[in-house]
Amino acid sequence: MAGEQTVRIGERRLRITNLDKVLYPDTGTTKGEVIHYLTTIAPLLLPHVAGRPVTRKRWVDGVGTAKDPLPSFFAKDLERGAPDWVPRQDIAHSTGAKAYPLVSEVATLAYLAQVASLELHVPQWRFTPEGLPGNPDRLVLDLDPGPGMGLPECAEVARLARPILTGMGLDPLPVTSGSKGIHLYARLPGLQTSAQVSEVAKALALALEADHPELVVSSMSKALRPGRVLVDWSQNNGKKTTIAPYSLRGRAQPWVAAPRTWDELDDPDLRHLLFHEVLDRAERIGDPLAPLSAPDPDAALAPYVAKRDAAKTPEPMGGGAPSTGEPRFVIQRHEARRLHYDLRLERDGVLASWAVPKGVPETTGKNHLAVQTEDHPLSYATFEGDIPKGEYGAGHMDIWDTGTYALEKWRDDEVIFTLHGRRESVRLALLRTNGAGEKSQWLLHRMKEQGEPAAQMSAASEPAPPRRSPAPSAPNPTSAPAPRPVTPPAPMLATNSTPALARTSAAASWAEMKWDGVRALGVWADGSLRLFARSGTEITDRYPELTAPGGAAFDATDAIVDGEIVALDAKGRPSFSLLQNRMHLTKAGEIAAESRRTPALLYLFDVLAANGADLTTRPLSERREILERIAADAGDAIDVPPVFDDIDEALALARAHDLEGVVAKDPSSTYRSGKSERWLKLKLTRTQEAVIAGIRPGQGGRSGSFGSLLLGIPGEDGLRYIGRVGTGFSDRELRRLRELFDPLRTDQCPLADVPALDARDVIWLSPELVGEVEFSEWTPSGHLRHPRWRGLRIDKTPAEVVLEP
Repeated sequence: MAGEQTVRIGERRLRITNLDKVLYPDTGTTKGEVIHYLTTIAPLLLPHVAGRPVTRKRWVDGVGTAKDPLPSFFAKDLERGAPDWVPRQDIAHSTGAKAYPLVSEVATLAYLAQVASLELHVPQWRFTPEGLPGNPDRLVLDLDPGPGMGLPECAEVARLARPILTGMGLDPLPVTSGSKGIHLYARLPGLQTSAQVSEVAKALALALEADHPELVVSSMSKALRPGRVLVDWSQNNGKKTTIAPYSLRGRAQPWVAAPRTWDELDDPDLRHLLFHEVLDRAERIGDPLAPLSAPDPDAALAPYVAKRDAAKTPEPMGGGAPSTGEPRFVIQRHEARRLHYDLRLERDGVLASWAVPKGVPETTGKNHLAVQTEDHPLSYATFEGDIPKGEYGAGHMDIWDTGTYALEKWRDDEVIFTLHGRRESVRLALLRTNGAGEKSQWLLHRMKEQGEPAAQMSAASEPAPPRRSPAPSAPNPTSAPAPRPVTPPAPMLATNSTPALARTSAAASWAEMKWDGVRALGVWADGSLRLFARSGTEITDRYPELTAPGGAAFDATDAIVDGEIVALDAKGRPSFSLLQNRMHLTKAGEIAAESRRTPALLYLFDVLAANGADLTTRPLSERREILERIAADAGDAIDVPPVFDDIDEALALARAHDLEGVVAKDPSSTYRSGKSERWLKLKLTRTQEAVIAGIRPGQGGRSGSFGSLLLGIPGEDGLRYIGRVGTGFSDRELRRLRELFDPLRTDQCPLADVPALDARDVIWLSPELVGEVEFSEWTPSGHLRHPRWRGLRIDKTPAEVVLEP
């Protein structure tokens, strides 16, 4: 298994290398075995790290041997080369913000193993929906044996601590750390700060030391530790971390921080467990630590209780028994400051709640806004009455509908369910569009019909080969000739969207690949083809292989077609970077030479007119049939790629071939210039167009050129700074850009809010050019993270640049 390969893990694609590389020489354990362990134990591990920043300890050359260990280092910031689908969250440090990875899926664990992040360390708190450190939801005591002590003595201290914690209303659970000692965890409601929890843990350690001075020490002093067990309470500090349960250890052998039972701690031969032993027992007994990460209704209800005064409002403060069959729902009509409806679904011991101003949509053609609110107690499902004036949510509330619901899917951004109520049975979808947690915005969509959920693609399945969607028969266009148009209209543009929204829209049954090229409208008349950029600029002479006599031949007297000009890389994928070598040339000799090195293709997907007939008012399904007929033999460099009738299938194929994404279209849509919500753009790679506002001088190998470009996006207060890009430039691109930048130099900074550090030594440019970058994500401050240059967009003006989500 040596070498390099790309694997699919769920919906992710990951490049892995050197699977036979030995990371633990004493046992011969390879990277491939480490990846297998982490991906297999993931269902038990992930709940204990989800939502927490992960600090990793990496051994890039393996751990070495017991006699000759190899060096390691702690990594907080996610590596620049990490896949863009790995989620991350910034934490401020004295040296600047660091982007910590968030581990919520199997693929991320596999990536961390690929880069030899063997130890995963996390704090006792999770991020809040606002991206800030929350209160700790667990307490931890690290029982660390001093010289002359071992696991049996740590187990004895754990047994001494257990009744104290139990007496405090906490249920401690043990973990053999895989290194030396034992960790004791106890679940917390999340109401105290890290400092407060640390004080409690410290008091407990001091109490154990006072009662058992011969066995326990609470001080870090090395002089006091021989012959004792240190009860380290300090790991409850909000800035400290503990090895995550089920994480490997970078010791001589692949031991694991393994959750244990209290009965196991009574075993006089208690020892640390190796990774294969952890897998075996996990299959037999599951996760002994599961209660630690199970949903806590009391903690979930803390925001609800904090907003209400039990002495003033008749609303229930808790209570209610969970359903024994299908979960319950209730829709309450709430005459508050504004009349609205509250939709509540029983989930994890509480009622997950959304305020829906207009209630359940009456038709499938309309979506209603839904705003997530705080979780409510189960007893709220029967509440009706008047909330007094001056109290939160004041006004009258009664039950509009209630019953049970059948759940099909519950994800962070999508919930699909069928209500079986007194009024009606209706299949609904909640689709998150903005924000997270309380106050996040969703759409409530009425599904077209009842029935089984759509089949999900298996993680191991391969995408089917492209196929064409069946198109209904279309009437023949009229044969009356039309005068040759000089320029076509502005093209129809897709709106950014998400797969979840597209699946429930009228565009759910029509998906096309999103090609990484340049949009072009073609005008066919008098036996020749002219090409126009979306701006209206004619670009016919730049692509002679498409427009020279004999290059195109449509089965129509005249036509206006819509498509994308692309250049393919060595693997047959469209490459915008390659196309950069073509799109800026104007001299015939250079164009001819480059067309031989980088030939262009024209991928067509629509037709606006044919044989004198205006087709823009006809539905897409009819236009498509006409396009396929007139372009069936249009030329070797002209193609009509297939349409898919399943969005998920199209997305899977796009991922498999590293394409830019998918465009979902309403087959009944007419053709209208400008952006339309009937065409939805589903991008797999994140790109952003930006205005070039300045250059930082280059150094070293880039002396005499530039090191990076300063970028901005037009806003209400002028050009808003979004960061710098300094990678992705070829030598040829550097020379060409420098020539373009020289006449644009200015003494005026065109950016409204560029930081002083980034503005140092900058040569400002008149904001006239637009470029495109790909990037991993937006930082909390609104800057691009890890941008990489893709190329100039000569087809765009600065006024057309908008913020991509």
